[in-house]
Amino acid sequence: MPLSEHEQRLLEQIERALVDDDPKFASSVRTGDRRLKARRKLQLGALVIVVGMAVLVGGAVAQSFLIGALGSLIAFAGLALAVLNYKAATGAVETGTSSGSSRGPAAPGRGNRAGRQPLKNRLEERFRRRYDQ
Repeated sequence: MPLSEHEQRLLEQIERALVDDDPKFASSVRTGDRRLKARRKLQLGALVIVVGMAVLVGGAVAQSFLIGALGSLIAFAGLALAVLNYKAATGAVETGTSSGSSRGPAAPGRGNRAGRQPLKNRLEERFRRRYDQ
């Protein structure tokens, strides 16, 4: 839901006052900064993967096991950097919705375990549903 004009003006005034009062803190809490930094780390991770693959191929061409192993380690480090920053870079946010009314009891296969019930409770609920039918 978008903010009204009055609310936008108030928010801009608060932001300006915060920047004037403490610019270092204001720059550290801006949401755009965090996402931008994560995107840069994601791009850096992709670049490190490419460099690692190049070193890996160079090790294969030179028939050197050590250079190939070093290339695979570099590529793995780049992959880890990219994976760790992917969610923050794309803006994907986990929502803490309650399970039950909107999406069913467990929503299997979604991967979001934050709002799910423990396994024991889900199994008991399934048993009760089968027994009631």
